[in-house]
Amino acid sequence: GSVCIDGTSLTINSINKNRFEIQLIPHTWKETIFQFNKVGDVVNLEADIIAKYVEKQCLIYKKH
Repeated sequence: GSVCIDGTSLTINSINKNRFEIQLIPHTWKETIFQFNKVGDVVNLEADIIAKYVEKQCLIYKKH
């Protein structure tokens, strides 16, 4: 899946409980605001709509 952070769409590398990891290529790092972010900064986060549907279906399946 993908996630959008501060308007930049990124591929998710791994998901672990309530965390996810992404990797930034040097070009993305250089051309976005990420180079200026610090730990603890607030960012705008949007999840891939398909991921939301998959999560919902998994929760429904889990209940049955």
